[in-house]
Amino acid sequence: MLSVHTSPLHQPGTGDAGGMNVYIVELSKRLAALGVEVEIFTRATASDLPPTVELAPGVLVRHVTAGPFEGLLKEDLPAQLCAFTHGVLRAEAGFRPGYYDLVHSHYWLSGQVGWLAAERWGVPLVHTMHTMAKVKNAALAVGDTPEPTARIIGESQVVEAADRLIANTTEEAHELAEHYGARADQLSVVHPGVNLEVFRPATATPVGTVGDAVDHSGPRAMTAARAEIRARLGLPVDATVLLFAGRIQPLKAPDVLLRAVAELLERDPSLRDRLVVPVVGGPSGSGLARPESLHKLAAQLGISDVVRFHPPVCQSELADWYRAASALVMPSYSESFGLVALEAQACGTPVVAASVGGLPVAVRDGETGFLVQGHDPREWAHTLHHLVDAPDLGLRMGAAAACHAGNFGWTGAAAETIEVYREALGTAR
Repeated sequence: MLSVHTSPLHQPGTGDAGGMNVYIVELSKRLAALGVEVEIFTRATASDLPPTVELAPGVLVRHVTAGPFEGLLKEDLPAQLCAFTHGVLRAEAGFRPGYYDLVHSHYWLSGQVGWLAAERWGVPLVHTMHTMAKVKNAALAVGDTPEPTARIIGESQVVEAADRLIANTTEEAHELAEHYGARADQLSVVHPGVNLEVFRPATATPVGTVGDAVDHSGPRAMTAARAEIRARLGLPVDATVLLFAGRIQPLKAPDVLLRAVAELLERDPSLRDRLVVPVVGGPSGSGLARPESLHKLAAQLGISDVVRFHPPVCQSELADWYRAASALVMPSYSESFGLVALEAQACGTPVVAASVGGLPVAVRDGETGFLVQGHDPREWAHTLHHLVDAPDLGLRMGAAAACHAGNFGWTGAAAETIEVYREALGTAR
């Protein structure tokens, strides 16, 4: 596997680390469990990193030196692809011929390296885009920077070179065909999964004596468990908690949530005493140019008292934030799938999301949450008010959300991915 611009060892939620990191880590672990050895090549971002790190049994991360260790932006990485490719080919040269059976690249930068490596070794190239420049440019947030022409050209080259393209959803497969001319025989749809061991509904601490019948499921138990978690996170037990979790950048549109909250409070000032909006994540991408912009927006809107900023957290702690929330809010302008939505639902939390990309697959509108058309804060405020005004609705949706997310395990996704690998290997032979 190739992941040039972000390491699977990095903390998701800041910098360039996000859903793709989670995707590569979880998929690799499940592939290894099913008998596929995985080596992940990524760019070294510190001089003291070991050459190799065992991520899990059967999964090895290889650090490749390519360009300065620190201070290199993703936009600067195309100039380092030759050096990265050299590092990958040099590592392979230390093994017997035919050591690698297949290359799976992630994001267009990795695809450029994968294309050359696969050709050199005489093996198939499987590629996952994760995001596409033409799709992102068609739905830019206000003030965001368009993706450059060089990326569009690079993506087109990768599509032409790949033996198989894995799309997260049927819509993404259509976009690959429409925007990049991908052939039907190249395309396979494999939905990402969710770690159902980490992301699961909370259970309350048992109360009672031996022999008591204690109900640990259902809305009452979920409410008790949520209260325990909120107390641990320092959140009011009886508040409505609208959570944003992810990288803080225009593409993810956390500003839409803040503006919608301001609209809610203007319509009903009494909500101020029982509304909390945690923002869990760090600046990323174009958001790094103005890292304090969201704090300033909260102040300008007069809602600093209800918004709480928290840095990125590990997966187990993120699961607690999901469980503590009344709803997760995802106003993104573009999402290839939206793993965060799936994680929250697996924890029994409904999701209010923009009806873009793969989110209509991840969220069942009106059943496990709500899908919102467009990014008008007034429309978002109207939709959020349904959950604010009717807590029982949120509990019912949360229970349905946990059942829905249970259909998206990573083991199933890995098994489907192996089938794609087999098809690619069969065609290559």
